[in-house]
Amino acid sequence: MTLQVGNIVDGTVSGITKFGAFIKLPDGSTGLVHISEIADFYVADIKDQLKENDRVRVKVLSIGDDGKIRLSIKKAKQPENVSINNQNKEQALSFEDRLAQFLKDSEERLNDLKQNQEAKQRGGYSRRYV
Repeated sequence: MTLQVGNIVDGTVSGITKFGAFIKLPDGSTGLVHISEIADFYVADIKDQLKENDRVRVKVLSIGDDGKIRLSIKKAKQPENVSINNQNKEQALSFEDRLAQFLKDSEERLNDLKQNQEAKQRGGYSRRYV
């Protein structure tokens, strides 16, 4: 089996460093899961999440010309349908459509801010001294 970018495969943690974990893949090669690709939340210490010889499912992010393989555990967990739907929506909208949507959202936010500011000014107290 040859690895290709986008493949999701099972591997075994073969080593842990402070910046990532090395994963032994089924074809005998080894790839690196960077600490930022371990989980959807902040990971301070990889050893809190992974141990050597743990079996993990990883997604192949890239294969460099030098043979380095970048892997992700968190992207292997994401359902493929969700990412495909989001990509299709982004591709379907032209730049002008996205710009128009941005302007509309910005105008709505500005109106909300103005209304809040006016409400604060009306509901404030006055400093009259008698």
